[in-house]
Parts: sequence; C-alpha cells; structure tokens
Amino acid sequence: MGKLFRKTNLIFCILLLLVNCKNNNKVISRSDIDSINLKRGAIVQCGPADQQFGSVNFETSCPQIIKKDFNLAMALLHSFEYDEAEKMFAKIIDAEPGCAMAYWGVAMSNFHPLWAPATPAELVKGSKAIALARSLGRSSERESDYIEAIAKYFQDGDRLDHHTRCIRYESAMEIIYKKYPDDKEASIFYALALDAAADPADTSFAKQIKAGKILNAVYPGEPNHPGIIHYIIHTYDYPGLAELALPAARRYASVAPASAHAEHMPSHIFTRLGLWDESIRSNLASAASAKCYAENSAIKGHWDEELHAMDYLMYAYLQKADDSLAKAEWDYLKTIKVVYPLDFKVAYAYAAIPCRYVLENKMWKDAAQLETYPADFPWNKFPWQHAMIHFTRALGDAHIGRIDSARNELHILNTLHDMLANEKDMYKTMEVAIQIKAAEAWILFQEGSRDKALTLMLAAADMEDATQKHPVTPGELIPARELLGDMLFQMGKTDKAFNAYQYDLKIHPNRFNGLLGAGLAAEKSGNKKQAAYYYRLLSAVSSTQSNRSDLVTARYFLKKN
Repeated sequence: MGKLFRKTNLIFCILLLLVNCKNNNKVISRSDIDSINLKRGAIVQCGPADQQFGSVNFETSCPQIIKKDFNLAMALLHSFEYDEAEKMFAKIIDAEPGCAMAYWGVAMSNFHPLWAPATPAELVKGSKAIALARSLGRSSERESDYIEAIAKYFQDGDRLDHHTRCIRYESAMEIIYKKYPDDKEASIFYALALDAAADPADTSFAKQIKAGKILNAVYPGEPNHPGIIHYIIHTYDYPGLAELALPAARRYASVAPASAHAEHMPSHIFTRLGLWDESIRSNLASAASAKCYAENSAIKGHWDEELHAMDYLMYAYLQKADDSLAKAEWDYLKTIKVVYPLDFKVAYAYAAIPCRYVLENKMWKDAAQLETYPADFPWNKFPWQHAMIHFTRALGDAHIGRIDSARNELHILNTLHDMLANEKDMYKTMEVAIQIKAAEAWILFQEGSRDKALTLMLAAADMEDATQKHPVTPGELIPARELLGDMLFQMGKTDKAFNAYQYDLKIHPNRFNGLLGAGLAAEKSGNKKQAAYYYRLLSAVSSTQSNRSDLVTARYFLKKN
C-alpha cells in the first residue's frame, strides 16, 4: 500500500509540475505594465448618449467583470479609433493585469493596416504588449492564435516593410478563420487583413472581392457591428466596386455616431460615385465630431481627423463649383497651426487642400506661386505629400510659360522621387513618378515639343489607371487622364480629347472638369447632342449659387439649344 501511495503521489507531483509549467503563471508587475507606456484617460464621446460606437461581442477567457469594457474597446478598434481603443485596453489591464487579450488589444491598437506603417515607437509598444501576453500562458488556444497572428506583423519590424508584414498577418488570420468557423470576429479581422495585404496594382481586386464575400456573409447577423460595415466600405472603395458599398456607407454613421472616422468613412463611397452632397454632409459631421474630440480630450490644437475631413470637403465643394465654400476651407486651414498627431493624414491635408483649389480652378499663376504651409512643418518626413506642392508649382509655371522655374520644380520632384525609392515605398514612388511625367509633358508642350509631350502625358495616364488611389485621399490632385484630355483639346484633337474625358469620368464620375471637358470637346466637334448631355450633368451636380464662368457658359449653351 505504501509503495502504491508513494507511486501515486509521485505521479500527482509530476502532473502538477507539468500543469504549472504549461500555465507559466507569470504575475505581471506594475513596472511591466508601465514599460509599455500605455495611453490612458476617459473615453471621449461626441455623439448621442444612446448608441455610441456600435455593438461587438468578443468572447475571451478574461474575467466576466471586464466584458463590457472589452467589447467597447473592440468597437473603438473596429472604427479605427486607435487612441481611444488603447485607453480602454489600458483600463482593462489596470483592473485585470492577467487578461492576455487586453495586451493583444494594445498591439492591435498600434497596427494601422490601411493607414500607414507603424512608427518605431508603435513597433516597440506592440512588441512589448505581445511579449507580456505570451508570458501569461493562461490564454485559450484560440486566444494564443490571435496573439501569435498579430505577432507576425510586429516581428522583424525593423527589417521588413509594412506590406510584407501585412501579408504575414493575413496568412496567420486565414488559419484562424478556417480553424474557428463559428468565430465571427475571426472572419471580420481576416477580411480586414485581406484588404491590408491587397496589391495596389492588382486591378482584378481578388483579395478585396474575397473580403467582401466574407463580410457580407456575417453582416445579416450583426447589423450593428461597426467593423463589418466599416470594412465593407474599405473593401469596395474602388472604381467598379463602390456601388456595392453604398448601403453600408449610408448606414455606418448611424451605427457609430460618436466616431469621427465613422462619420467620415461613408464619403469614400460617395466620392467614388460622385455623390457630392452626401459627401459634404458626411464630412461636415466628421469635422464637427473631430472638433468635439479635440476640445474634450487632452489634445492641444486640432485633431488630425478634422483636417482629413476638410480635404474631402474641399474636393466635394470644388466638384460642385462652390468656390466660396472651398476657399473658406483653405482660409480656415491657414489658421490651424497645431495638430495632433503630426501624421501622414495631416501632411496630406496641408498639401492637398491648397493644391486642389488652384488646380481645379486652373489658377495657373497662383499655382506657380503657391507657398508651402506651414513653413515649419516637418516636410522632410513626408516626401510624397511635399511633392504635391512642387507638382502644383510645376504645372502652374509651365502653363504661364515660366519654363526655367518649371524645370526647377521638376528637379525637386525627381529628388523627392528618389527619396521614396530609397525608402522602398513603391506605391508613393509610383505616385510621384506619374506627377513627374505629367509635369514634364506640360513643360514640353509649352516648349513646342507637342508629340513628345503627348507621349509622356499618355504614359502618365496609363500609369495612373494601373495604380489605385491611397485610402487617405478622395482622389488625385488632378487626374492624369483629365490632363491628357486638356492637352488633346488644346492641340485641336477634340475627338480624342472627348474620349479621354469620357474614359476618365468612368473612374471619376461627376468631376466638374471632366464633365466640362467632355462637353466642350463634343461642342467643338460639332456634336451638340453629346455636348448638351454633359452640360446638363455639369449643371445638375453644380451648386445653383456658383458663378464659375465655365458653368455660366455651359448653362447658356443649354438655354440656346
């Protein structure tokens, strides 16, 4: 009996040791948590008091007491309210430091798949959070899979580029998606991972179409889930697909009314479809929400989401020929000196807003003299955005015959292009390469080398057609194929100009200058029926208050004919 007891006791001790080894049972210390440098504070809510950010139910093995907070953190994360999500995950960690998935949430809050690569500080924070999540060793197999999936993105952050790491994350999420078919969050995050890993040059949209099928499959059972609606919009934010996202676009803001980003996101689809009034309403609401956020948080100055909305407002106002409201956005921008955070969205808005105004209005002298604002902005960190200003100046100089100045701007564009190439940012390198070809084409055109100019301009248009726009922008400063139409029109090749405008309007429906160009080219070609068609469209989308001279001329044609 004694032998049996000793043997049984030995087996029990071995099993206990194995269990303890497996669980690891690490206690997270205060210094461990402090080392992550978490964002903290109360959640800023700027919407109606009832339903703020939508409904999410994410199951975890963490104590039931934090379930409500965890679901709110997830809802914030799904609307890309990254700072607020991190604050909620920090609150959970402070209350339950043994909740491994809260550290996963911190890592996810520092992963911005569709915006920009994680900064060095975000890579450090995400990596530390993952290390603590792993050290707990108490999570379920499903939770461990989630933790290891996001670890694929943060691993080798100093060595591999953002897109490569997004592809690794996508592969890991695909395994989770297949392994847990009843886990709706796995489906939703896998769809987002597909969008993040999509090749911008893939015009078949294979990954996006796959993501759309996944999201639409889970949507009926989760109509108030902010992530599903949000990601449907991103998934179909492409020419030819945008119509599929229109129902989601018209619903998202009502699902998450406290999110400035949720108020803004529908305008991506409205812009794609040329629905300018809806885009304006969306971004006015987003800008107001962003102002509220800045006023009710610790932000000094303005929040970046406000400037992001302003860029879309500028674009929509210009397409309606509402130049007074467009100019008001630019004037307001000039008063904004402090923005948080100083990120790629802020740089883009500072550059694009004034460039759009002078280019869309063909104010070539103003374009040539456009100042860089703010002068003390760290433009060296944002060569793509800085290139827009020099591209605008180059076009302005070329059109008013200041060829030497135009070539100087072209030289700066080439320098910025090389900087992006050295950074191995192929998408932005391509964007600046298109601007270089377009600027050089107009320089050659003014010098009299019109055949060479046309060849270059056509090449720029073809390159742009094969490259999708970045999610940060409502559209190119001025479409290359529209510029091609302008060049052909000035050369007297009105039939070819009409074809160029018509083709571009399929990608950029209801653009003012596209409709105007098509109408003018048809009129010059003697096709009054086609001219009337495009002038009617132009009149319909434009503001009744606009007195833009081209619009007045188009309306006079309609009255006469």
